[in-house]
Amino acid sequence: MTAAPATADGAATEEAELQIEFDALIAADQRIEPRDWMPEAYRRTLIRQISQHAHSEIIGMQPEGTWITRAPSLKRKAILMAKVQDEAGHGLYLYSAAQTLGITREEMTQQLIDGKAKYSSIFNYPTPTWADMGAIGWLVDGAAICNQVPLCRASYGPYGRAMVRICKEESFHQRQGFEILLAHMNGTEAQRAMAQESVDRWYWPALMMFGPPDDASPNSAQSMAWKIKRFSNDELRQRFVGMLVPQAEALGVTLPDPGLAWNEAEGRYDMSEIDWTEFHEVLAGRGPMNAERLRARREAHESGAWVREAAAEYARKQALRSERAVA
Repeated sequence: MTAAPATADGAATEEAELQIEFDALIAADQRIEPRDWMPEAYRRTLIRQISQHAHSEIIGMQPEGTWITRAPSLKRKAILMAKVQDEAGHGLYLYSAAQTLGITREEMTQQLIDGKAKYSSIFNYPTPTWADMGAIGWLVDGAAICNQVPLCRASYGPYGRAMVRICKEESFHQRQGFEILLAHMNGTEAQRAMAQESVDRWYWPALMMFGPPDDASPNSAQSMAWKIKRFSNDELRQRFVGMLVPQAEALGVTLPDPGLAWNEAEGRYDMSEIDWTEFHEVLAGRGPMNAERLRARREAHESGAWVREAAAEYARKQALRSERAVA
């Protein structure tokens, strides 16, 4: 696909032709690449979604990071450290993908620490017990996999390619969480109770990760039309529950939904109504840990300023040396 014309002559006609070409590529399931022409609304949607995704990976390091020093064994500590490092890497992949759309990492970071950018509401809940490391892995990373595997086929090339590696690592994280819960359920009565209590707390917030119901989701339909998303919020939520039910039986935990039942006629699970008031409260910044998450991120950014300054100065000197060598 060619770039948009630099002159104003015939701009309207040429833009209409570029729009037709763009629509044809989307319809044919082809990838849009950074140098291709794209509608401004498509670009803005991608920046919003990819940057929010990146912010979620970075903020998502915090709930589990607090348990690195308190992990019950050296093995558990090493695995948890590796997982938190994976999340940092995911954030960097996604920031890089967003940068191809014309926004800088500095702009995205500033929007986050200023509280102007959103991230997944799930990370605004506390992690008071070690069993939460299992529940986060099994439920939160499990929901992430359901949501993100279809994004590997996102119409925007850099986003889809970033998601391929991210999903491979998230799959490991989900299995790790399942194993932690399984160890609890094979342990003492107190350990089993701890695992169930953690699942009770994380189950509903995990279901909220897919976003509001389809009829109340303002961005979902257009994202699907552009093939950024492949499935609606409710479809993904239903897939997730279908995945959880047999796994919960294998673990021996009870999913905390008295209305959960298989609907044979419709071929899906019936569920109780989600408390969307809680979702919107947390999204608006009034969750249990919203202020703490942003405070920690802001402090980390400020304390790392000297590293960024040193790296920039090193790059400047290297460029200067290269210029002198050429001269």
